[in-house]
Amino acid sequence: IESQKFLMKYNLKHNKISSPMLTNIELLEMIADESRHTFVSTGMSSLEEIDKAVDIFRKKNCSFELMHCNSTYPMPTEEANLRCIPMLRERYQCDVGYSGHEAGLPVSLAAVVFGISSLERHITLNRAMWGSDQAASLEERGLELLVRDVKVVMQALGDGRKVICPGELKKRKQLRGY
Repeated sequence: IESQKFLMKYNLKHNKISSPMLTNIELLEMIADESRHTFVSTGMSSLEEIDKAVDIFRKKNCSFELMHCNSTYPMPTEEANLRCIPMLRERYQCDVGYSGHEAGLPVSLAAVVFGISSLERHITLNRAMWGSDQAASLEERGLELLVRDVKVVMQALGDGRKVICPGELKKRKQLRGY
């Protein structure tokens, strides 16, 4: 509560609810009262706990999006459960982002394929530094590669319409004769 009061002095554009705070009703209500778009992390939370948080933001008419995540640092790949992204989107009829705590980039890139609305990764100056999340953080070069590769994945996803691409027309003529 005191940290949120401190942050209120800065007129920030967004708020963030970390996974451990998802069940802190007093904090959720305080943040929802601010009416700032809020990113709500869902790590280590049950659907019932998420239901209560969503209800608070909806009752107070505060814009939010859920962040699918696993709160292990670093998160084992097999615990990513990215199929929760569309489930959360359907269940709560809201945008769903991904907050990655894994080592490396592939899981975050795979989350993009599920149509996430935002992507959060921790960054560090040096992954060898002391700290609980250093092994799950990206250094500067890792962040650059993530941004580059997200752009590639987004471009590759296309718009979902089946069309014959310009490059295919030449091959079509060559291989089909028309």
